[in-house]
Amino acid sequence: MQRPDWAPESIDVERPSVARMYDYYLGGSHNFAVDRATARAMVAVVPQAPLMAQANRAFLRRAVQFLTDAGIRQFLDIGSGIPTVGNVHEIAQRHAPDSRVVYVDVDPVAVAHSREILAGNDRTAVIQEDLRHPDRILAHPDVRAMLDFSQPMAVLVVAVLHFVSDDDRPAEVLRTLRAALAPGSYLVLSQASDDGRDEAERAEAEEVYRRTDNPLWIRSRAELTGFFDGFELVEPGVVWVPQWRPETPESAEDAERAVFLGGVGRLGG
Repeated sequence: MQRPDWAPESIDVERPSVARMYDYYLGGSHNFAVDRATARAMVAVVPQAPLMAQANRAFLRRAVQFLTDAGIRQFLDIGSGIPTVGNVHEIAQRHAPDSRVVYVDVDPVAVAHSREILAGNDRTAVIQEDLRHPDRILAHPDVRAMLDFSQPMAVLVVAVLHFVSDDDRPAEVLRTLRAALAPGSYLVLSQASDDGRDEAERAEAEEVYRRTDNPLWIRSRAELTGFFDGFELVEPGVVWVPQWRPETPESAEDAERAVFLGGVGRLGG
């Protein structure tokens, strides 16, 4: 296919990207034909896939609003994806204009577009790095320049952990991030879960994502809860994302169809 002007030369436009598939689910325009085809294959297996992505984005918005209300003014968003409406800096800076945000993603398209959109916003930064290498994220000069690790902040790892295999030790990754945080900091997590799922549906979904560079690692509520080790869970704990502090009772109906579980934890001390 012809390479769009906005696509960096370094990316393979013939191989689907989970970041660009997620952009497609959210109604974005920064995706390729191969991303749309793979996303549609996922929808054929899991028809609610776009609704899942939208429910997860709504969870992110409510979590960031909660954090700004709690006085948080620093955000480290790891696995931020391609910028679409409702990103962390838009939400945080609307409620608290002095908020500072660093976006981290491994996808070069997501990083390139983040930099383009964030040009002129001196309270944001974006780096290309991998969640599986938290030490490199924490030591990055742009992260250190934007965020003050002696003060509370929020680390967001939203809709990313299901692309991190058990072999990559996600619990250890999160412990490394936790060790760098000041007391009063927060961790926001969400990931796809197989709780109550049909085994055939799970297998078909995993098969679709094997076409990408990021196969799925679907986990249980107990496993996701364990990732909050060292943090005190904020009510209502780890729940289907529409159930996390819903704005209306109706928005939490049929919550298990969201597939994503999520929660927020606070670091005491």
